[in-house]
Amino acid sequence: MTAAPVLAMPDFTKPFVVECDTSSHGFGAVLLQDGHPIAFFSLPVAPRHRALAAYERELIRLVQAVRHWRPYLWGHRFSVKTDHYSLKYLLDQRLATIP
Repeated sequence: MTAAPVLAMPDFTKPFVVECDTSSHGFGAVLLQDGHPIAFFSLPVAPRHRALAAYERELIRLVQAVRHWRPYLWGHRFSVKTDHYSLKYLLDQRLATIP
């Protein structure tokens, strides 16, 4: 999978796509451009994160993937594709905390 014919070279004039998926034991992400993979990234889920809700694990790992590919993404447009529908509305939610 990591041989030269499989991975494409990045074109910084085109937008990037970060696709990710998390399970209770691991995380995987792919950096894509025009449907061709540029890079892969995976990590095991830390034991302290296994008790978190699925959307929290997904968000933590998504942030780690964006930080990992920061040299590619910095200053360029990119979109995120995930199978967690609830993350779409994360910024619209109000936090109810006890003062």
